[in-house]
Amino acid sequence: MKPRIRFTFLLALLFLVMAFAGVSHGQEVDTPEQVQDRIDLLIYAEKGAGGIIRRLEKIETDLFGRELPGSIAERQSGLLNFISNGTLGQPSLIFKAGLAEWAIAHEVRPDLPLASRVTEIERQLEGEAAEGRPLAMRLERVLTLLFPGQVLWQDVNVPANLVFKATFIDRVSPRNAAAGDVVRLKLEDNLAVEGFLVAPKGSRVIARVDVVKPPRSFGRPSEIKFAFERLEPLGPEAIPVFVGDASALAAKSDTTVATAIGTSAIGAILLGPVGLVGGLLVKGDAPDVAPGTPIYLETASATPVKGYAIPPSLQGLPGGVKPPAPQEGTAHEEFEQPMEGGDLLE
Repeated sequence: MKPRIRFTFLLALLFLVMAFAGVSHGQEVDTPEQVQDRIDLLIYAEKGAGGIIRRLEKIETDLFGRELPGSIAERQSGLLNFISNGTLGQPSLIFKAGLAEWAIAHEVRPDLPLASRVTEIERQLEGEAAEGRPLAMRLERVLTLLFPGQVLWQDVNVPANLVFKATFIDRVSPRNAAAGDVVRLKLEDNLAVEGFLVAPKGSRVIARVDVVKPPRSFGRPSEIKFAFERLEPLGPEAIPVFVGDASALAAKSDTTVATAIGTSAIGAILLGPVGLVGGLLVKGDAPDVAPGTPIYLETASATPVKGYAIPPSLQGLPGGVKPPAPQEGTAHEEFEQPMEGGDLLE
């Protein structure tokens, strides 16, 4: 399908979604300004200037080259679905941008706004960006150059206890960390399930600082405890993650991770009781968790997500796109030192 025809088809789908846009009875509703803030942040990483209507018109013009009909609520709902959630079986713009990044650079960049991601994709592929043209059309054109046929997504079930490696993006120090702080990590290898790409290398992993303890009496060192929350795949879903037996065993089997965990700069893996989230305990004299620090995590439960069926022509891309080998066995016998709330891997 040619880019312009595909773009027209997607625009027609957006109109159809807007026609049926609505809110379920009893559902909590954001204000129009809050919704517009979300849309602006997805596209530009900053809130737009002016009133809601002016900002909405700018987004529509930047995406489609024209303003859309309908009420403010209908237009905003349609845009959110088109950008983030997908529309009537069609992948979202964010899903498509991630696929394009994976095909070109073998790694996604989810921390960038969509406008910057599309511009960078064009520059890497063609040497320059098609500034001034509708953003959605620019992305569709790139996809026709990179992928055979139309880009679609399909339902995939990510199993529980699927192990993957991640590294810290943010530096965390007990000197300035506070409970509740968000900590970003990134996926170190492509995550594929049964031939479907679910989360490319670079996909974001979110953790939070759970507990911070400053140095205490009798020479007891400072501590930071992390709780790992989710992996953000290509689609709009979130995959819950934690530190469990399988990921702890994988960490011990990887010399680079095992060495890091065994130093005072990192600390120890916490294994909570079955069904509770495990985390990472950092102990030492004002230790920092530096960017690039590795850790193994695993999926906390079976989770339905959207994935991309990898065509044979793209299965040789670096980074690994084959389904990961299942993790066998448990690691209960590896943990011997009890601790409040769990065990220590040392």
